[in-house]
Amino acid sequence: MHGSEDQEFLALERELSVFLRRARASSGEMARALHPELEPAAYGLLVRLEAAGRQRATELAAYFGVGKATMSRQLRALEVLGLVAREPDPADGRAFLVGLTEEGRERFLRVRGARREQYMRKLADWDRGEVAELARLLNQLNSGEE
Repeated sequence: MHGSEDQEFLALERELSVFLRRARASSGEMARALHPELEPAAYGLLVRLEAAGRQRATELAAYFGVGKATMSRQLRALEVLGLVAREPDPADGRAFLVGLTEEGRERFLRVRGARREQYMRKLADWDRGEVAELARLLNQLNSGEE
């Protein structure tokens, strides 16, 4: 691609850069609201565990595209804070499943509700179909990364 053909991709890169920077800042705020000692990346882990249920650390690492050591460190921190718990995997006694604790779920749902209200305010002028289309396109982009 050359010249004007690149403009769409340059515009995409620019807008995604701004979006990602703001999303990181927002995740940091959400993480601190959930627990003052929670690191920003951990909020996404809680989102995944709430949506998908209990999972092995290796599944979470693969989903997020991070190494096992990184995932283990993040899960250990969440466990110390009482937000997640490990239990033996009934399908494989050598493995563990990680899931939200009741406290973790309650805190997460409260903070997620506040975040949803922020989205609703920010996108109040958008048609619901546009919101759905944005979600669909982001899902398509995220699915391409797996």
